[in-house]
Amino acid sequence: MTKSSVRIGGAGGFLGDSSLAAPQLLKGGRLDYMILDYLAEATMSSLGQLRAARPDQGYARDFTDWVWKDNLREFKAQGVKVVTNAGGLNPRACRERMMAHARAAGLSFRIAIVEGDDLSERLPDLKSRGLREMFTGAEMPSPEAVFTANAYFGAAPIAAALAAGADMVITGRVVDSALTLGPLMHEFGWGADAYDLLSAGSLAGHVIECGAQATGGLFTDWEDVPDWTHIGYPVVECLPDGTFFVEKPPGTGGLVSPAAVAEQILYEVGDPQGYALPDVVCDFTQVEVSEAGPERVRVSGARGYPPSGRYKVCLTWGDGYRFIGAMPVVGREAAQKAARQARALIERLSEMLRDRNLPPLRDHRIEILGAEASYGAHARPEAQASREVVARIGAEHVDADALKLMMREFNSPTTSMSVGTTGWFGGPPTITPVSRVFSVLLDRQECPARISLGEDTFLQEAASLTEVFDPETVIRPSPPSCAPASGDMVERPLIALAWARSGDKGDAFNIGVIARDPAFLPWIREGLSEERMKAWFAHEFEGAKAPRVILYDLPGLSAVNLHFMEALGGGQFSSLRLDALAKAKAQQLLDIPILLPASLAPAA
Repeated sequence: MTKSSVRIGGAGGFLGDSSLAAPQLLKGGRLDYMILDYLAEATMSSLGQLRAARPDQGYARDFTDWVWKDNLREFKAQGVKVVTNAGGLNPRACRERMMAHARAAGLSFRIAIVEGDDLSERLPDLKSRGLREMFTGAEMPSPEAVFTANAYFGAAPIAAALAAGADMVITGRVVDSALTLGPLMHEFGWGADAYDLLSAGSLAGHVIECGAQATGGLFTDWEDVPDWTHIGYPVVECLPDGTFFVEKPPGTGGLVSPAAVAEQILYEVGDPQGYALPDVVCDFTQVEVSEAGPERVRVSGARGYPPSGRYKVCLTWGDGYRFIGAMPVVGREAAQKAARQARALIERLSEMLRDRNLPPLRDHRIEILGAEASYGAHARPEAQASREVVARIGAEHVDADALKLMMREFNSPTTSMSVGTTGWFGGPPTITPVSRVFSVLLDRQECPARISLGEDTFLQEAASLTEVFDPETVIRPSPPSCAPASGDMVERPLIALAWARSGDKGDAFNIGVIARDPAFLPWIREGLSEERMKAWFAHEFEGAKAPRVILYDLPGLSAVNLHFMEALGGGQFSSLRLDALAKAKAQQLLDIPILLPASLAPAA
């Protein structure tokens, strides 16, 4: 019999999230399922390097040794099922550790694992095909340089594992939202061609996959969010028709509001009518959020298209090494002294490399923290007068030994250059591999999922498709138009008119902007034109071969989504920038002035 609703809690958004989330949700969430998302491309790279050194590792020990070990009795008592990608690159070892903890507590669970996403053994074959990177057209790296190679599975293998009787499902690489969609497909019997429902379930997963970001974390109006200390983690109550409600355990901190949920809906989204997942291509342009009671928000209106029939496959690979160091400088003209000192160190290193007949630095970057370095031309002049700054120095080279010269020289300015240099803090500088991402699309028939539960193992082939996504069928919403202005026009900062959230996807980032009043939206849209955005964030496109900004309309949320391409210096572990994950881009955009009629503008 189909349940009337399914309650799923989001207890983790990354490897390192709070250990308080799981017990909080078990105490007050009234859950059927708990999901925990641990994997990003950067995390996969780190797990790959760990597995290379220790073949018994490569999974999220945060999960097994904190969440699982500390709460397994409560999981058992309540019958809450867990779905997580904590298996990383070694789901089998993850399950073995879970079972060892359970045996020590005198308990047993039916734990399924989903494998088959790891394509490391197929690298020579993939290389021989001449595959090109889907965004840049680059050649595939040498297999010897690759840390990880994984297909992004969808929700169908998770649903199959639950149907086979699993209490817990441990996966390797799956799309984050599949952790939620899988249970919903299983509980509600949603078929592979129920595209609107699959899109709605994916959206529910997208809302809770980043933990407390949906419940007041990273919210624009942060001062309105109570009690960060005890912030509540999100729960979605999902209905068979795809409608879902967002809430949090009673008595916890944080905030559940339409604006906070809307920000999370747009987080890390590119084309909101082409949000491609293995099971469905989602259309979020008509999604609506509304209050449904105290600390409860209703979400509806997701639409879906057939999937593409292909899996995204991501390789992480090593491409040289980088040095990152931070050096505080205090006192008069601190920013100017720090910048001169940093340039001197880079010049010294360059000369030392030349004298040793070593290749020059491949790249370097100096950012003076405290002087608004990441703002580019929009940095305030008065920031240069700061009397406490930190010089953040990054350098790249093909050889780690070359960067050891920089390690050796980095502390020398404390006695030979700028007065007020206090020495490094927070530990010495580091040299780490430059980790890049190579993405391709493979027919999903090439990557069957392997599901193991108890003594049984079975393959799940991806279902054959009768239709695939055709971008030409997408009908774009009509943009809002500004009514003829009458009377005076005034400027207001964007933050007075909108909420905003930014996030990264590889070498691109997005900023979702939601109007505080739908009447503001036409003026916001006009003020955030693609050309103006290229100019406003011109410093972010440094080194880009084909910089672009694409604006998308989302009338259901009274929002626009801005997508900035080639704007993160490579992104994540391959970038030397302070904000390689685009966490601050929305904050920087909220200062931009927007022109609108004085009769409509909020008070200054």
